[in-house]
Amino acid sequence: MASSQLFIIFAILAISAPSILATNYVVGDGKGWTINFDYQAWARGKMFYVGDNLVFNYPKGVHNVFKVNGTGFQQCSAPLDSVPLTSGHDVISLATPGRKWYICGVAQHCAMGGQKLLITVFPSSFAPSPSPTWENSNPSWSAPSPSPTWGKEAKGKPSWLPPAPSPTWGYTN
Repeated sequence: MASSQLFIIFAILAISAPSILATNYVVGDGKGWTINFDYQAWARGKMFYVGDNLVFNYPKGVHNVFKVNGTGFQQCSAPLDSVPLTSGHDVISLATPGRKWYICGVAQHCAMGGQKLLITVFPSSFAPSPSPTWENSNPSWSAPSPSPTWGKEAKGKPSWLPPAPSPTWGYTN
């Protein structure tokens, strides 16, 4: 009974751990999502991981958010079939690793006002990382052999011990 309850608790923790430890990044911090702000400088030095969230805060009706590809980012254009986020408090969950591009599609906010964001999302920090392996980069180097002074002799007695005394009881071979 206790072991099944413990298993359930660990399963719940494993499922919820990424969301518990996720970071919410308010794009632009106190400035929010607006024109004439350097979003690349804002993103510099931040580490975005799968499971984190981007929060776009802006006055509803004044701006919007489009997720675009690299070309759309460079040209400040959203695909014709894409739907903008317009709530004024848009939360985007970063579900996959890789580059992510976002722009404002209102008037010239992206092209003239610089209202665009490019980030790189890294795999979740919960993914096991490979163990480092050490390879000998100098094949001529090898570990030194143990010193005979400290090693064991063939008979199993350390060489640094004095020799055993000879029996003096009159035994003969």
